[in-house]
Parts: sequence; structure tokens; C-alpha cells
Amino acid sequence: MTCKGICVRYKAQKPVGTGRYASGQRRCQICEIFIKWEGLWCPCCGYRLRTKPRNLKYKAKLRARVEADSIEAKAVADTQPEEIEVEVKAKPKSKIKTAKVKTTKSKVATKTKEKTSCKFCEKLFVYPDKHEKNCKKNPDVEVASAHMSESIAIKA
Repeated sequence: MTCKGICVRYKAQKPVGTGRYASGQRRCQICEIFIKWEGLWCPCCGYRLRTKPRNLKYKAKLRARVEADSIEAKAVADTQPEEIEVEVKAKPKSKIKTAKVKTTKSKVATKTKEKTSCKFCEKLFVYPDKHEKNCKKNPDVEVASAHMSESIAIKA
């Protein structure tokens, strides 16, 4: 697995204003080059290409850019009407007619579960009821655990 020089044909220029991985470039560690290639494997040496940065700082940057792009794409898609082709069958043995129907996508809110605080320890939980049953600061839980230890001591 050594570089054969084929990768030079696919060498990518550094993009202005965006990162290499955000623009779709991939890096081969063997050839030590960024290439514009759709596959997972290097066309030159056959080594697996890196599609994400290794550095935490650049990982966070890429993640932020991808989220921003997806939010922007959703906003554009929600405002523009979508065209759908509908097939209409008239009579048997006749040509199928197609008609374009314009529809708009309904805005669907993404469901995010809200976190509420525990009555006893004030920590945030998605399911506080489940936590409160076993919370260490819950006086009912402490009494039950003390009762269990007393019964064990008596049996021994």
C-alpha cells in the first residue's frame, strides 16, 4: 500500500471561506493529500480516506457548519412550494396523463423533550418522576434503605 501517483489527478484546491471537509474533500493519510473523490477508499493506494477532521476544534467547527446548513436548507424548503407529479388513469388502453400539482410542505415542529428539575436534588431530567423514586436526597428512599439494613441486621 504505497502511493502510485494516481491521486495527483484528483488533488483538491483549498476552498475559500469553508473548510476542506465541509466542501466534500477527503484526505488520504498514505498519499498525504486532500482529494476530490466520492468513494471511501483512495483511488491511488486503496487506503481508507478520512472524511472528518481529527482535531476537536475543527470537529466542532464542521459540526456547527453542518447544522447551520441543514437549518438553512429547511427554511428554504418550507418557503418554496414543492411540485409533485400525479399519474391520472383515464380509460383502459389509453395513454397515462401526468399533471403537476403544487403543494406546500406543512411546518412540522421537531419534538425536543424538555428537561424538568428534580424536587429533591434540583438536577434536570427528561423523566423526573423516574429519577425521584431513586433520588438519594429523597427522604422516602433513605427511610426505605435504612429499614432494609435494619431487617438484614436482625436476621443475621
